[in-house]
Amino acid sequence: MSATAVVGLQWGDEAKGKIVDLLTSEHDIVVRYQGGNNAGHTVKFDGETYKLSLMPAGILRDHIVSVVATGVVINPKAFLTELDGIVTRRGPVSPERLRISDRAHVIFPYHLAEEAVLENSRKTEAIGTTMRGIGTCYREKAGRAHAIRVGDLLYPDLLKRRLDEIVAYKNQMLAALDPNFQPFNADAIFAEYSAYTERLKPYICDTTALLHHAIAAKKRLLFEGAQGSLLDLDHGTFPYVTSSSSSGCGIHSGSGVPERTISRMIGIVKAYTTRVGGGPFPTELTCEIGQHIRDVGHEYGTVTGRPRRCGWFDAVVAGYGARISGVDCLSVMLLDVLSGLDELKICEAYELDGERTTDFPSHVEKLAQVKPIFRTLPGWKTDITKVRKLADLPPNARRYVDTIAELLQTRVEIVSVGPDREQTILS
Repeated sequence: MSATAVVGLQWGDEAKGKIVDLLTSEHDIVVRYQGGNNAGHTVKFDGETYKLSLMPAGILRDHIVSVVATGVVINPKAFLTELDGIVTRRGPVSPERLRISDRAHVIFPYHLAEEAVLENSRKTEAIGTTMRGIGTCYREKAGRAHAIRVGDLLYPDLLKRRLDEIVAYKNQMLAALDPNFQPFNADAIFAEYSAYTERLKPYICDTTALLHHAIAAKKRLLFEGAQGSLLDLDHGTFPYVTSSSSSGCGIHSGSGVPERTISRMIGIVKAYTTRVGGGPFPTELTCEIGQHIRDVGHEYGTVTGRPRRCGWFDAVVAGYGARISGVDCLSVMLLDVLSGLDELKICEAYELDGERTTDFPSHVEKLAQVKPIFRTLPGWKTDITKVRKLADLPPNARRYVDTIAELLQTRVEIVSVGPDREQTILS
């Protein structure tokens, strides 16, 4: 059995896309199992940069099957726009190379409107959502009554009946919440989504069955996580989280593939910490060092362009992410961004209620109260972007990587020293 999973251990944006791209050639199928077009991967391939959102990284390789599995929520317009961009740059994508789960849920225009109303009503306590209707679509999924799945698009009469019922309800609800709301037209949405369905139809299938047949045929699967473990709906910094299981815990529910099929779980961490949106951030740097990291690391959202909050590496955060996802090894990304700083800090524990702890608090109110306990390490002035062996790193850079491994009690298998594929150290 050869199945690998790539999971972010922080608040997302850990550069998972590069590692997924590096590993893709060793696998036959790449599976995206959660999230929607609120997530993004930046991948450099054949000298070009691709910003992927819904498409698995395997879409850039002709011999790889890319699967958008059950746990994903799909905005058909966004999906087709992204697909068209790939086709324009790399040529046609056949249905044999791209499969969409008929169990995945569909985002409609009223999801975006509802999410905007709810987020704006929170004012200073806004979650920081991307306003793409992801959370409201997942809520419909859990509520069942107003949910529409990709497979439902293939039955026009059913889709029409459902939209007539749902749109009438949404219009009434949104009008009560927003005096400036303009009602949706069910017939117009039906016509729009029927056109999307004609283009999506060849790609739609039962991906759970497809993946189980692939396992039986000894195919090699690669599971591509979106966002990070601390944004997990159940295990993250709730309510400042995404609406899906973005840790390794979500692989099985999001794909239908059992846990025992995964033989290698790779945890991805940045050499520092970032997060987007609201919520406590114990090691956040609001000084010039934080801005320096943001500028050198190009810390702006792949999907939204929003500036990311930056801070020192937090081993409590990453260690918690590693434990809940059960990682076997680590990939430390963007180490080169820290080059040139005189000294570096790693948060090795928290002080909470007068006591030292390495346990991650389960409630955001407690997380907001912690004081990070830092370990200070000397920096390095050397350019490391051309280093290809761990032994060739400057001593202080090697010490920094070893400290991360020590604190997370997990070996470091990959170190990234630049955005290109070749700028990677494999230990």
